Amino acid sequence: MRLRALLDTDALGLRLLGGEDELDRTVRGVMTTDLRDPSRYLSGGELVLTGLAWRRDAADSEPFVRILVQAGVAALAAGEAELGDVPQDLAVACARHRLPLFAVHESVAFATITEHVVRQVSGERAGDLAAVVDRHRRMMTSGPAGGGPDVVLDLLGSDLDLRAWVLSPTGRLIAGSEAAGPGLPPDTCAKLAAEHLAAVRTGRRGPHRVLMGQTTYSLFPIRSGGGRAPQAPRASQTPQASRDVRESVLSDWLLAVEADAGDWADERLDLLQGVTQLIAVERDRRDAARSVRRRLAQEVLELVQTGAAPAEIAARLRVAAPVLLPGLGAAPHWQVIVARVEWDEGGPEAGPVAQSLLEEILVDPLATGPEPSDRIAVAHTGDEAIALVPLPAVPSEHDGSETGVLADALLAAVREPLSSGLDGDGRLTLGVSAAVHSAEGLRGALEEARHARRVAAARPGRVCAAGHQELASHVLLLPFVPDDVRKAFTARLLDPLREYDRRHRAELIPTLEAFLDCDGSWTRCASRLHLHVNTLRYRVGRIEQLTSRDLSRLEDKLDFFLALRMS
Repeated sequence: MRLRALLDTDALGLRLLGGEDELDRTVRGVMTTDLRDPSRYLSGGELVLTGLAWRRDAADSEPFVRILVQAGVAALAAGEAELGDVPQDLAVACARHRLPLFAVHESVAFATITEHVVRQVSGERAGDLAAVVDRHRRMMTSGPAGGGPDVVLDLLGSDLDLRAWVLSPTGRLIAGSEAAGPGLPPDTCAKLAAEHLAAVRTGRRGPHRVLMGQTTYSLFPIRSGGGRAPQAPRASQTPQASRDVRESVLSDWLLAVEADAGDWADERLDLLQGVTQLIAVERDRRDAARSVRRRLAQEVLELVQTGAAPAEIAARLRVAAPVLLPGLGAAPHWQVIVARVEWDEGGPEAGPVAQSLLEEILVDPLATGPEPSDRIAVAHTGDEAIALVPLPAVPSEHDGSETGVLADALLAAVREPLSSGLDGDGRLTLGVSAAVHSAEGLRGALEEARHARRVAAARPGRVCAAGHQELASHVLLLPFVPDDVRKAFTARLLDPLREYDRRHRAELIPTLEAFLDCDGSWTRCASRLHLHVNTLRYRVGRIEQLTSRDLSRLEDKLDFFLALRMS
């Protein structure tokens, strides 16, 4: 459709502010964003809708518009609900770059414009999409009670005879159409998620085709942030440069369709891309609820880390309990889980990635739908993500049974897809505390979870977890080891290194401490010490030679860790 057609529809409430000479541009899609840099979600030809939350001052308009123009969008439409009139600096920037600018009246919802554009664009390309778009409002307004993504998937089944499912990046079944029958087996979901993540990490454009047994599946990315999933490039197109996919690959959903999209015409591919966009809008609406739970976790974490009074922490927990466990009469017990995502070479900011990933991992892999995550509060600080998990019950003191999150089982169902998502250059490590029943215990639980994560980080593999049980014979019992035993153990292990440092100024002890603190990562340790990796390898080799230990073995790493702690 053409831009000028939007002005002819009074119900859209659009007012042209600039770019009258560009109204013959073709609109190929629509995207809603308040990101300062939405380029990774743009594929060209979109009408971009924004509420202007990205704008802090007049200087922000020029770079935002420049990003849109470089991505090849058709036009920008700014809502008037937040700031009233569209800022003049935005209009000037759009005029400078010849980008058409519309104002959206405060009475018009972005969902209305999205629905209209998707209907018109898709109607021009494929008549069989009309049934999906005509009922878009039902999905957008009905909420969980109305089925959410299932509504669109049911229409794919009834109108287009396509069996389809929405999966999380860990392979959890989010939604499925009635026509699809019983849900996909968990192992099939995990394998499809792994194939999808591996394809995204290698830069392949969707849809990704996967043959499992005698069945072919086509996998379509569902981008978070309201973004439109990139389409497979046509012969005349060149793929756009994109930002690091690691920012979102571990949090985006995917649409799995039981069909071979390689046989489809462009119209049918466009149809499925429109469907992923509708599901992305619904997901964004659901994800907005996470902000409340994240804020609760952040507030509790800050109180715990700053040494606030237990009474103050307990008050915040009483506020959190009804949100996380509605209907529970008494405040629950709590567990703390610490996660860390690390990249071998650079990579995006680790804290937010770990936060999104931990929110998904903590949902029971056998639970369907997006709602179970409503009971998980995850904050992030630095490179860590920290989850506050409420428990309605605690382990029985009489029968020895345990409830809550167990480290051994936590990653079992998601190890395969996550290993593909980390793609050989990243690691995920988690530590799980014991349950605590009061605010006084949260600080200890946090430290316990952090120690457990360090134990997990000392193990080989891309995805590792450790629980509080594994600390009992190491960290937690250190105060009870007799002084003479501790001194003998420390001297036997560290004295050769200290003597060598004294004679040669080789700094083996600081190197050992940094190497363990970096969880055995050569790249990060060398960077921290400002050394060449070969120099670091020489020092570690000297440490191993002097102590007859092997720093690639978990047992020896733990011995060194304990010796340094006791020294």
